[in-house]
Amino acid sequence: MLEFHYVKDDEALTALVDQYSQSRLLVLDTEFVRTRTYYAKLGLIQVYDGNTLALIDPLDIQDLSGFWALLTNPNILKLVHSCSEDLEVFARYGKVQPTPLFDSQIAAALSGMGHGLGYAKLVEECLGQTLDKGESRTDWIKRPLTDAQLQYAANDVFYLYQLYPQLEQKLKTLGRFDWVLEEGARLTEGRLQRPEAATAYLKVKNAFQLTPKQLAYLKVLAAWRLERALDRDLALGFVIKDHALIALAKKPPRSISDLLKINDLSEHEKRIHGKDILKVLQKADVENPPAAIDVIALKPAYKQAFKNIKAALTEICEREGLPSELFCSKRHIHEYLEYRWQGDAEDTPLLLQGWRGKLATDVLQALVLEP
Repeated sequence: MLEFHYVKDDEALTALVDQYSQSRLLVLDTEFVRTRTYYAKLGLIQVYDGNTLALIDPLDIQDLSGFWALLTNPNILKLVHSCSEDLEVFARYGKVQPTPLFDSQIAAALSGMGHGLGYAKLVEECLGQTLDKGESRTDWIKRPLTDAQLQYAANDVFYLYQLYPQLEQKLKTLGRFDWVLEEGARLTEGRLQRPEAATAYLKVKNAFQLTPKQLAYLKVLAAWRLERALDRDLALGFVIKDHALIALAKKPPRSISDLLKINDLSEHEKRIHGKDILKVLQKADVENPPAAIDVIALKPAYKQAFKNIKAALTEICEREGLPSELFCSKRHIHEYLEYRWQGDAEDTPLLLQGWRGKLATDVLQALVLEP
C-alpha cells in the first residue's frame, strides 16, 4: 500500500506548495469526469516529488492558486503521461499550462520503445510492475472516495516518478531530451484561449461540401452552438449534432413549419432550439459569405504527392528509429502539402519546425510536388 497525504484544506495545501516549490521534478496527474459536459469536472489532483505523494481534493479546497502557480515555475520539471486531457483541466481550473513539460508517452516513443504506450504498459516494461486498473471508471466527483480508488490514483504518479530516470537516460544518450521538452511546449500552445466562435464552422464535419452561401449559414449556426455549449457547459453534440447543422445550412428554414420538416433535427432539438435557430439564421451574411473550403485532398495529384512525402519521411524514421505516427502523422503531411500548394508563409508546418525540421527540411524541399 502506498503512503499518501490526502489534502483537503487550504492550510495543508499551502504547506505542501511550500515543500514542492523546492523540488526539481513534480509528477502530475488528474482524475475527472466528463459525460455530457464541454469541460471535464475535476475530481482529484495527484502530485509526487519523490518524497511526498499528495492527493489534492479540489472539491474541498477554496484556494488552489498556490498550486497553480507551481505549474509555471521554470525551475521545476513537470512530468505527466499522455497529458492532453490534463492540460485541458489545468487551463479550465487554473488558467495555466505546466512548463517545462515532459510527457512520458512521447519520451517513450522518442526513446524507441514504441508509439502510444499506455501508462500501465510503460510501467510494466520499465519496472516490471503490473498495475491494477480496476478503478478506471470511478466517479471522481462522488465522496467519499474509497481506499481502493485513492490507491489507484496514487499509483498513477508514484510509478511514473520511478521510471523517469530510465527515460531520461535513454533520451540523453540519444540526444533527444530537449525534443521531449519541445513537444511539451507545443502541446500547451493555445490552450488558454477561449474557442473562437467565428471559425467554429471550419470544424463542423463535412463543412467542405457546402457552397459559400451555405457556409454563411453554417458560420452563424456553429458560432451560436459553441457559445451555447460554453455557457451551459455542454458538449457540442449535446446542443446540436454536426449533421443537423449541415442540414440547416443546406436548406435553411424560414419558419417553424419549415424547421419541423428537417429530419436531421431531433424532436428535442426542434422543441428546445427551434426559435433560436430561426433567429440565428437571419443573421447570416449571405452577401459576404466565407470562401469555399479548399479541400486539397480532393485534388487529383494529392494521393501521389502524399505517398511521395510519406515514403521520404519513412526513410528518415527507419534511419533514426522514430515512430512515424509521432514524426510524420497523416495530419502533419496534409499540413505540409497545404503549405506547399497554398503558399501560406505565415503558418510554417510542423514538419519544418524544431527537431522535425532539422531532420526533414532538406528532404522535403528536394521533392517535386506539383498540385
